[in-house]
Parts: sequence; C-alpha cells; structure tokens
Amino acid sequence: MTAETVRVTRVSAERGRAGAIGDSVFRALTFLFALLVLLILGGVIVSLIAGAWPALRTFGFFRFVASEVWNPVTQQFGALAAIYGTLVTSAIAMLIGIPVAFGVAVFITEISPIWLKRPLATMIELLAAIPSIIYGIWGLFVFAPFIQQYVQPAIIDSLGNIPGVGALFAGPPLGIGILTAGFILAIMVLPFISAIMRDVFETVPPMLKESAYGLGATRTEVVWQVVLPFTRIGVVGGIMLGLGRALGETMAVTFVIGNAHRISASILQPGTTISASLANEFTEAFGDLYRSSLIALGLILFIITFIVLAIAKMMLLRLQKQAGG
Repeated sequence: MTAETVRVTRVSAERGRAGAIGDSVFRALTFLFALLVLLILGGVIVSLIAGAWPALRTFGFFRFVASEVWNPVTQQFGALAAIYGTLVTSAIAMLIGIPVAFGVAVFITEISPIWLKRPLATMIELLAAIPSIIYGIWGLFVFAPFIQQYVQPAIIDSLGNIPGVGALFAGPPLGIGILTAGFILAIMVLPFISAIMRDVFETVPPMLKESAYGLGATRTEVVWQVVLPFTRIGVVGGIMLGLGRALGETMAVTFVIGNAHRISASILQPGTTISASLANEFTEAFGDLYRSSLIALGLILFIITFIVLAIAKMMLLRLQKQAGG
C-alpha cells in the first residue's frame, strides 16, 4: 500500500467520523426543537387549565358551557353566547369565502391572461398583509353603514317573510352584528384559502388537462373532474387553514359584531365571540372569578380549534388513503 493510498484512506475515515458526528448533532438539534414545540404547547395547556380552574370548579364545565348568562355584577358567567357567536360567524365566513376563493383560484390558474395572473395573485395575497385592526376600522366606518343601508333592508324584505327562514333575518337593520362580522371574516380568510388553492391547482400536470380537453371536455368538466380530484387534499387543507383563522380572529370581529352576550335567532342582531369577549373585557376584569371565566373562554376556544384541526387531519388522512387506493 503506497503512502498516497494510506493518506486517502485516512482522510476518508476522518471525513466519515466528522459526518457521523455532524449527523448526530443535527439529529439531536432537530429532536430538541420538536421537543421544545411540545413543551410550549403543554405549557399553554397547563396555564389555561390552571387559570380556568376556579371558574370551572365554581360553575362546572358543562354548566359553564351551556349557560348564556354573562353578568360580572352578580358574578354569573356562561360561555354559550360566545361559543355560538364564534361558530356562527365562522360558518358564515366559510359559506361566503370558500366559493369566492375557489372562483379566484380557478380564474387565475385556468382563465386569466398570462399578463394578469401575477398582478392579480399579488393583489389577492396583499389582503393577508393588512392588519386585522384595519379591517375592523374599515368594517365599522365603511362596510357596516353600507350593510345597514343597502344589504340588510333587502335581506329583510326578501327573506324575512319566509316562514322558518325569516327568523334568521328578523329585526331592524343595525349594520353591526353577526352577519357583518361573518362578511368581514370572509374577506380576511379569502387570501389564505385562494392562495393555497391556486398553488395546488398549478401542481396539476398539464398532460392531464390537455388529455381531457383532447377528449372533448369543457373547461368546467376539466376543473370538476380533473383538477379538483387531483388537488382535493390541498384544497381541504387550505379550507381548514382559513377556518382556523376565522375561529381565532379578534380585533376585526370586535369592531363590528356588537359585543352583546346573548343568543339571537337572527344573524342580523349583535352578538359576541370568544376572542372578542377576551379582547373587550380582560383588561377590565375585576375579581379572580371574572378573570378565571375569561381564561376558561380561552380554554374552550383552544378545545374548539383542536377539534377542528383533528377533524381536518382525519379528513386529510382519509383522502390520502383513498388516493393511494
């Protein structure tokens, strides 16, 4: 064995040892980061439970969740009105935002001229960069008066007299309320959902769409029978991301929902959400029970978000299993 061969062998061995040490350090660092995330999440959960425990011990979890009463003077608190407002405003946002986001994504990827695609996509994404408090101010001083003057009277006149459905649109046109908050949330989640839909639509192989067009399919048939089945996992993920944003939005909703701790059958009337209640009352809460009740609201919001994300994960796993099958 020559000296050169010995040197090359020694260098290779040293590099192998250095590589093994580097892999071990990298593996340890990544494990530490993952563990740190779990520790932070666990700390948040423990803090919420500890802070909410006085209220849950006083009222009971199920009684607290099922009660609509929220009276700081008598120290009686219930989360039902805030839970109702959170779920209803998020549902309205999804009903409005998903079709619009889908239409925007389809237009950008399938219909828009090439020169318009990038500017239009950029403008849609810029909506996500606007602070939520700006949405709230705009909603209160511009959008709510427009809704009060033009939209709500038309809804009351057209839908308010229908038996059964009319109860959802009863009452005077106030401008602010659950419906207005739902509209604002729909505008806020639109850029998130449309951006993800657009990105996953662009991953569809052109050969699949060209083959469908070659067989005589229309653009609508290509979108519904080729693009959507190919990208359904990403589409569901984008929708769930938007739903998570809608559930936790605070300042924009606080400005336009009316902040009334009551449940009304009409979506035109004021209400509240968990996030809006926390933003409005936490700094002025007096007494341990009042603060604990607000923290309990935060714990319930955490549970709702966790359930939504768990359902989304199960749906994605099911879709992946079907796609693999």
